[in-house]
Amino acid sequence: MNRPRKAVEAALEKKGFQRAEGDHHYFYLIDGEGRRTAIFTKTSHSPKHRDLGDPLLGQMAVQLRLKKPELLDLIDCHLTEAAYRARLRDKGISC
Repeated sequence: MNRPRKAVEAALEKKGFQRAEGDHHYFYLIDGEGRRTAIFTKTSHSPKHRDLGDPLLGQMAVQLRLKKPELLDLIDCHLTEAAYRARLRDKGISC
């Protein structure tokens, strides 16, 4: 169930995440007032990580407070930003 890193990063940015550069590409979920929330994940700068494999996608799912199938739906655009935020709110997480 690998996913291309660039596709994952583009999907995150489409779903309300803001990219921040550092030792990795960091993606922070931004709230309605433009502030970073506690929801974030990261990907590598390394060109050898063109695809993200199951273990890394599983870790990203945990960081984003999702199950792995939900993360794949988020990446593949079956889960909208509004639906993702609603799931977070249902779990008691402000976003």
